[in-house]
This record gives sequence, C-alpha cells and structure tokens, in this order.
Amino acid sequence: MSILRFALPMLLALTLSAQVTFIDVTRQAGITWRHNAGKAGKKWLPETMGPGCAFLDLNNDGYPDIVLVNSRSWTPGKAKSLSALYLNNGNGTFRDATVGSGLDVERYGLGVTAGDFDNDGLPDLYVTALEGDRLLRNLGNGKFQDVTTQAGIANKGFGSSAAFFDFDRDGKLDLFVANYVQWSATNDLFCSLDGAAKSYCTPESYKGRSPVLYRNLGGGKFQDVTKSAGVYDESSKGLGVTVFDYDNDGWQDLFVANDTQPNKLYHNLRNGRFEDVGLTAGVAFDESGVARGAMGVDAADYSRSGRQHLVVGNFSNQMLSLFHNEGKGLFVDDAARAGVGRPSLLTLTFGAFFLDYDNDGFLDIFTANGHIDEEITRVQPKVTYAQAPQMYRNLGGKRFQDVSATLGQDFQKALVARGAAYADYDLDGDPDILIANNNGAPVLLRNDGGNRGKWLRVRTVGSGANRDGIGAVLKLTTTSGTQTQTVRSGSSYCSQSEFPVTFGLGADPKASQLEITWPGGERQVIPNPPIGKAITVVQGKGIQ
Repeated sequence: MSILRFALPMLLALTLSAQVTFIDVTRQAGITWRHNAGKAGKKWLPETMGPGCAFLDLNNDGYPDIVLVNSRSWTPGKAKSLSALYLNNGNGTFRDATVGSGLDVERYGLGVTAGDFDNDGLPDLYVTALEGDRLLRNLGNGKFQDVTTQAGIANKGFGSSAAFFDFDRDGKLDLFVANYVQWSATNDLFCSLDGAAKSYCTPESYKGRSPVLYRNLGGGKFQDVTKSAGVYDESSKGLGVTVFDYDNDGWQDLFVANDTQPNKLYHNLRNGRFEDVGLTAGVAFDESGVARGAMGVDAADYSRSGRQHLVVGNFSNQMLSLFHNEGKGLFVDDAARAGVGRPSLLTLTFGAFFLDYDNDGFLDIFTANGHIDEEITRVQPKVTYAQAPQMYRNLGGKRFQDVSATLGQDFQKALVARGAAYADYDLDGDPDILIANNNGAPVLLRNDGGNRGKWLRVRTVGSGANRDGIGAVLKLTTTSGTQTQTVRSGSSYCSQSEFPVTFGLGADPKASQLEITWPGGERQVIPNPPIGKAITVVQGKGIQ
C-alpha cells in the first residue's frame, strides 16, 4: 500500500511534466531592449561578461517586474546605452519605465541583486559596474535614488554577482559583492586562440580582486567589514554568489564560485566572522584537485534531505558541479552520477538555478549557456559560441534527466546567454524564465503547462526579521513528504529571481503544514495552508 501511495503521484507527475512547453513571448510582452557589450574589435575582457537581470515585484502590485543591466560603448556615442526597467501591466505585457526611473544612467554595468536594506517595504537594487557599483534606493512607483556615496558603498573592483543577507541576525540586510579581476583598458593583454589573431583572455592572465562585505549599520549606512569578517581574499576571481545555511545552524553561510581559482565556502562563525571551509568541505576543486572556471551558482534542497546542496555552472569541457550536501560539513560532486555531467560537458554555463518547472514537488535545474569567444569553433569544433539553455528534470531525488528537447522549439534556440532569473510573472502558478544575452536581446520564456501540477506560492514579510524575509527557511509537508526552500537574494549569475517561494505539489491533494523559520530563529507554523493560491505570511501574525 505504501509503495502504491508514492508511485501513483510520481506517475501522474511524469505525465504532467511531459505537457510543459516554454514559449518565447519577449516581443508580445513588449520587451524591445538590447544589451550593448561595447564590442569594437579590441576584444576587451569585460565585453564577455554581461548582462545580468532581475525578476521581482518592485512596486508592490503583486506582479514581478524586470530589470536588465546594460553595458556601453567604450567611446561616447550619440545613442546612450541604458539599463532597462519594465513594469508588469498585469496582463502578460510590460511597459518600459526606464526614463526618469534612476536606472537611466549610462555605465558599464554587469549585474544586479535586490533587498530591502532600509526595511521600508520596497525592494532596493544593487547594480555592479566597472566604474563603480551603485546602491539604488526604491522610492516607489518605479523610481530609484542613487544613495551609493551616502551609504558608504565604494566598490570599484569589477563587481559581478552580489547578494543581500543578514549575516549577524540583527534584522538588517548586509551586502556581499563578488569582484572579478584587476582589469583596465590600459593593462589589457594580448591573448590568442590560434597564436595569431587576438582573442578574449581567460582570467588566468589577470590578478584577482577580493570580494567585499558590507555590514548594514542602519540609518542607510554600511560599513566595509571585509577584513575583520575574514572574507578578504586577493586571489578571488568571483563570478557567482549564493547564500545558504549549509549546516542548518540558523546562521547564513556564503558560497563564492571562482573562475579558475578555488571556490570558497565561508562558514558563519556567529560572531561577525567567517571561515573558509571550501577545501575540507569538498567544494573548492573538482575531483582531480583542479579549480574549474566557475560562473553561476545556486543552492537548494533538491533531494529532500533537509540539507541544501549546490549547483555550479562551469566553463566548456568542464561539466556542471552538483555538490550534494552529505551532512557533517561534507559535500560530494554528484554531477556524473546524477545525470547532469555528460550533457553539460560542452556547454559554458553562466546562469544556473533550481526551480520546480513542472510543479511535481522536486526541484529541477536550469542552465543558461553561451561561450565567450565568437571564434571558438575554429579551434574546438565541438564547442559553439551560441548555445541552447538546458533543463534537467529531477526524477525524484538524486537523479536528473536532460529534457530540453521536450520543452518546445523556443527553448531550444541557441543563445549567448549570461544572466538568468525566474518568476511567475503572469501569476498562473508556474515559474517563467528570463534570460539576458550578451550583446543581444533578452528572452522571456513563458511556462505553459507547469501549473497542471498543484502548487502553493508563499510571500514572506518579516517584522523582527528583515522585511522580505530573506533567509527564511520554509518547509511544506504533504502526502509525499517534506520540501524545503529558502527565501534568498542573489544566486544564478549576476541576477536576481523573485522572492516569493513556489512549492509544487504534483498529485498531492493537500498540504498539512507550512513551517517557517525566520532569520533570528523564530519558528512559525501554518496548519493546512491552502493550495492553488498565492499567500502572504507575516512574521508572528500568519496568513494576511
């Protein structure tokens, strides 16, 4: 009887997943923006890195909006290259609200993340850029104010990915920024794939830059605590950041994906300091002891073990890293055994994240792919410049299957992808995907059919904790077991996905309990939460 009880929901989930298609709705949604990498034949390293994107509700109308980060031409031109703000109209379309938003400033931008750093109920933005990062305070109604200088932010180190999190559990969001390498137009180096023509240099050619950790002092002020917190690292070449509590001690830890340098796992010591345990945890190198070319990263409990695991996008000829958290501080790279190794070997993965695209109750893996050099096929015939994204469907625990070919023609288009994010922008119960492409147009992929599986969407609102509940751990118990997800800022590559958490229930008829552990440790239980709905849970008060 028990076997039948679990087998029937799984069979139904398999049927539901076969009916999912992703449709390119970019144009019909009203998105016409294009990224400008500034390419002019010089093959300067930053041209290969952007753009990032954000997919979240910026004006509190319940519908996720879009931010797209632009770079610019190296020499001033008549037409400015601006980042874009698209506000969601609530009918499947977006309106361009860039002009006058505060995002309409030309800079060589790369990434974006979000968090309500002043706890006023409006998510703020942090944009990384070569000329210096920008902290943009959300004023409401699609307007942002640059408060970088007065906030004490002064990062000019080729910032890439960033994330807000409350590392000291004081209710205020702190900020971690990964920096890449020491590059400038004057120290640009000549590199070549064939010994003759110039190509884009790999990061080995340049010295690294330390990440930066800013502690939120309140009152709109931040303090650089990088060195005192133990995360200063001049060898770092960071491209991806994810925040997660890998040891379930209630304190947020950090993982930094480094390009050709050892990855870092910073364990929160609960006293304002971190300790890098990446080597002993087994996440610093590949199985042969070599540092990979790591880009995007995400953390989630894809195996329902109660522990959070890691997926890391790597360079071509290096498969994805899928670090399964075994407990007691140890991770094992399960990529090959799990079925994501061989299909990812020839791709160069930037954006990467977990999501339950078919709402069957098991988190899947999405990757956004694209090489850095247009000429790569001349020297590596099996590796292409433009590459299609990939979806690895979770088969129910620790095995995945590449189902990209089943998700429709639009999903299989080759792209030069960088940042990627997800959100249920049309509020139909399944996650949609936004892909930001280098020197080209973004792609908005609408999920058609994922909502055939039952679902529950949860937005968290903190009171003692930070306003968005970033760092809150949500556990949903249904007939088939318990799922765990975390509200987080950052992850993927240079991008930000929506804050609300969507649980897929597959064929489970109901949910018996939703448990939320807020940053700071307060535990809140919601019995029999409704399914097929979007709910808001306020800390200490329940469903509102």
